Amino acid sequence: MKNEALEYLIGDFLEQVDKITAMLEKKFGDRFILRLWRTKKIPQRGSVNGDVTYELHGVGCRVYLSEVCIDFDYGPDGRIDGFDSWRLYIYANEFPDRHQQYTKLEIVKRDLDEYITAGKIKRMQCGTSNLYFKDEQLYTRCS
Repeated sequence: MKNEALEYLIGDFLEQVDKITAMLEKKFGDRFILRLWRTKKIPQRGSVNGDVTYELHGVGCRVYLSEVCIDFDYGPDGRIDGFDSWRLYIYANEFPDRHQQYTKLEIVKRDLDEYITAGKIKRMQCGTSNLYFKDEQLYTRCS
């Protein structure tokens, strides 16, 4: 079973997260800025550059680009390749022209559940809500 639309959505989301964390690293010298906030080295909210701003929350980060907002959680060891139904749903609604079929949360949940059942994605055992591709090469192929 392969769901190309789902893999495209996940790959698109993770590609945006990767670009955003590269911007954060350029600004702060670290892709995992959550620990910088927790050690009071940076404020919870601020500017990255120009009209790009960030807001840290719980275990994640929300970055506001001029036209969209990308929200992601950091995973174990600062991983940024995680996703969940809520974030994919929000992302699809930011880009409905690319991900129309995933602008309904129940569709995202259904398709992710099918991938979990098929063993294509997994949930980490450390309490995070993030899901990850079991085969890390799958992400590379779909982005």
